[in-house]
Amino acid sequence: MDEMNKNFMSNNTAPVNDNGGFLWGLLGCCIPIVGLILFLVWKDQKPRTAKAAGIGALVSVIIGILWYVVMFILGIGLAAAGM
Repeated sequence: MDEMNKNFMSNNTAPVNDNGGFLWGLLGCCIPIVGLILFLVWKDQKPRTAKAAGIGALVSVIIGILWYVVMFILGIGLAAAGM
């Protein structure tokens, strides 16, 4: 009887919907801190969705860094040209 209860209890869990949706990546890209938090929370339960949110956050951070590098180079170039 105890073996039967163990099997029932282990099979009585709801399936996890882990489709790695584009919208979670978009949310991570628009709000990187949320993407990072979702990645850390879901990395074991929903690995595909966590990856989408994490990649979105990473893309946002990389784009932000590239933006500042380009603006810095542009500013140096304009200052050197005397504008």
